[in-house]
This record gives sequence, C-alpha cells and structure tokens, in this order.
Amino acid sequence: MALKSLVLVCILAAVGAAWIPVGEAQLGGIGSLLNLISIGGKLFCTLNGNMGVNGTATPVFPNAGLQLLCGAGNVISSATTNSAGEFSMLLDPLQFLLSSLLTNCNLAVNTPLSTCNSDLPSSGNLLSPLKLGGKTLQGLLSITNLIPSGFTLLPSP
Repeated sequence: MALKSLVLVCILAAVGAAWIPVGEAQLGGIGSLLNLISIGGKLFCTLNGNMGVNGTATPVFPNAGLQLLCGAGNVISSATTNSAGEFSMLLDPLQFLLSSLLTNCNLAVNTPLSTCNSDLPSSGNLLSPLKLGGKTLQGLLSITNLIPSGFTLLPSP
C-alpha cells in the first residue's frame, strides 16, 4: 500500500512540475496550445471605414457585419461591431497559419454603408487586408493581435 502511495505521489509531482512556467522554446508542442490569434479594431462610418481627417468627430459604424474571408472567399469567422464600432474575432493558431492570414485573408464589411449614413453608397463592400498589430501576454497565454491595414470600398459586381 505504501509503495502505491509513493508511486502516486511521484506521478503527481512529475505532472505538477510539467505545469511550472518555462520559456516557450522549452515548452515544445505545448507552446502552441497557449496561443491565440485576435483580429479586432474599430470601424468608422466613412467611405474607407477609417477615421476621417477631423478625428474624433468621425462617427463609428455600429451593428456592422464583418467576415474574415480567406482564399477564394471562404468565410472563416464573422463578427458584428458594437455600439462603439469595435469588433473582435478569436482564432485558434493550430487551425490557421499566421503567415496565411496575413497574405491570403481579408476583412469584409457586408453591411451597406448607407446603413450608418444615408449619404454613403448602398452598394459595394469595404475590404481590408490584415497586418500585425503586436502581441499581448496574459500569464502563459500569448495573443497575436491582427488589425485591418486599411479598408477600401469595392464596387458591387
């Protein structure tokens, strides 16, 4: 009985030691489990979805639908802006390569601009490639932040 208890204590100690924080290079395959990719930003109610020249007087685009489109237009994720025009999408880096997201994917706004301002076009879509916005560390979790690099209005076909 004492031998079984000793073996159990040794196993528990070994498992517990595996969870002690170490550098990501030392984590090997487990390191990728402690990562996330976050795509987010703020969408403004303008022809290019960006803040206008007058800065804070630029209205935001609330309740706008956004889609992450990759490859031949495959919808990977979607989100809706909040009342402040902000949106966020979380992706699992085990399913998506960062390099592929940066080169083969775009954010598309599928809500007509006329929804937020009747003077803006009711057809066409805002589209933006992605760029690296930095990294955030929260404990052992590493979050790679991607942001729109700049929306442009594409006319409807």
